[in-house]
Amino acid sequence: MSVNENSLSQYLEHLQGTTFRKLYQQPSTAFAIFRRMLPHLAKTIVMAILYSPTPWSQADLDLWVKPTAHREKDQAVAILRSLHIIQPQSITLTVNFRNSLRLALEGGGDHNSFGVLSTHPIPSDINHPFLDKYARKKWDDILHYVVLATGLTDGSSSGHSGPNKSVKELLLAGHLVERGSFSGDLKITHVGFSFLLQEANAQVWALLLLWLQAVDAANANGGGPAMDSVDMLSFFFMLASLEFGRAYSTDALTESRRNMLPFLIDFGLIYIPQNDTSQFFPTRLATTLTSNETALRSVSAGFSAISSAASEEQDKCTIILETNFRMYAYVYSPLQIAVLALFSDLKFRFRGMVSGHLTRKSIKRAVGHGITADQIVSYLSSHADEQMYRYAAANNKPVLPPVVIDQIRLWQLDTERISTKDGFIFKEFDEYKEYKAVADYADNIGICCWRNDKKGIFFATKMEQIKDFMKSRKKANEANNNN
Repeated sequence: MSVNENSLSQYLEHLQGTTFRKLYQQPSTAFAIFRRMLPHLAKTIVMAILYSPTPWSQADLDLWVKPTAHREKDQAVAILRSLHIIQPQSITLTVNFRNSLRLALEGGGDHNSFGVLSTHPIPSDINHPFLDKYARKKWDDILHYVVLATGLTDGSSSGHSGPNKSVKELLLAGHLVERGSFSGDLKITHVGFSFLLQEANAQVWALLLLWLQAVDAANANGGGPAMDSVDMLSFFFMLASLEFGRAYSTDALTESRRNMLPFLIDFGLIYIPQNDTSQFFPTRLATTLTSNETALRSVSAGFSAISSAASEEQDKCTIILETNFRMYAYVYSPLQIAVLALFSDLKFRFRGMVSGHLTRKSIKRAVGHGITADQIVSYLSSHADEQMYRYAAANNKPVLPPVVIDQIRLWQLDTERISTKDGFIFKEFDEYKEYKAVADYADNIGICCWRNDKKGIFFATKMEQIKDFMKSRKKANEANNNN
């Protein structure tokens, strides 16, 4: 499975309803999914029906939403149903989600879903700067290991020892890197290239989900440590709800969760003092797992806010992009420079700055490695210099020059005459009216890729939401016929 497919939303959409019922038994999980996974309108719908004394009907929801927002309403309802937050055939919250979200908002209970604070004294040297430095070192070791596989840099002066063996094995199993058939040298794959251009939060989730898949595979084969992927996912959400810098008790965790702690240490998500293993400290990488902000900005902003000026200069990367495709990047980090070299032609390197061009050849090279134009645009946007943001806001213009963005996408199209997507064909409807209703619904929720109204056929990337819609439509028609 690729890193792109490893996004949290897509992973959750493939889970069964019974799995969601187990997940939603924990208030921290329900609250985390509510915070991270739902668009604004979906959150508003959940809060509107959370304390409603009577169930809502589809007609009630249609009256409540403006006529101009029916497309957004259909998308919100489709997301709520795919995450098993509301019932398949009605606008009613599932029991476990409703009870857990109420507990998360109101407090109370003895579920310990949001962690148990340690009563032991906290060592004086463990503070916010220490935890940030620790997490940054752990995560940079992982990124540098992947970057070394590009062949664009060497590890002689990186100062990084590399991740632990368990992380290296996970990167190999997830096909981010691979060994050469004859030489045995480490080489990066197209999945690894895509991984490097993702935001920090997405990178963390990509590795965590690869870990979940590895545990599922080990359990299916009857080997590996006794871990349950559902409990692991619930524990990740619990970590996201903890307070950065506070000490939490390991004794309050179940045995299976205590077995997870060494792996989380390898990722830099938690820190455990060597002289007191009864407490652990979540790092900023863990507490921002369900942040609503852009992950890269929230993590790096937190790192730089309480770090020294020197270390801040070493880590940050800000980019100025001109309409003539010339790029200036204010950067010290060899890691960031290697990432820039993935899709640009670097010409000059000075202390604290590199400059280069975005060319047809560099973009096609990146596309050949599996990097998409959208990933390049997203990376440039998230690292754009503050001056570009201020100028765009003052003049009501996009942050990046549109001519450059359009050309990047055109260069990608030069190499992709045909694109493929997995999905389902829907055809042979009983009547055109039924086809039109189903196709319009698929179009409204954003899963219809192609349709031919003349032939009554359309192609969609997902089936579950359409099946639920067709069942509810059939039930409504039968009710009307009986009346």
